Amino acid sequence: MSYVNYEAMSDTELRQYFISHREDKVALEAYLDRLSKYPRKVIATVDDPEFDAKIQAAIIQQLQAKKSEGETQS
Repeated sequence: MSYVNYEAMSDTELRQYFISHREDKVALEAYLDRLSKYPRKVIATVDDPEFDAKIQAAIIQQLQAKKSEGETQS
């Protein structure tokens, strides 16, 4: 078995590697560890009366960010 340097992989590369090598438990741990280091932003709580509107606004914001990211790369 060869050594795999998970630290040298980008987030996307590590995710793709794990998807292709689901039996590699160390890859899963590396991926989950990396994900846990990113801050999570709370958009709304379940009992928030504007829950739906806030979720929809967050989705639109992410879609627009992806779209402008794609335009920048073109």
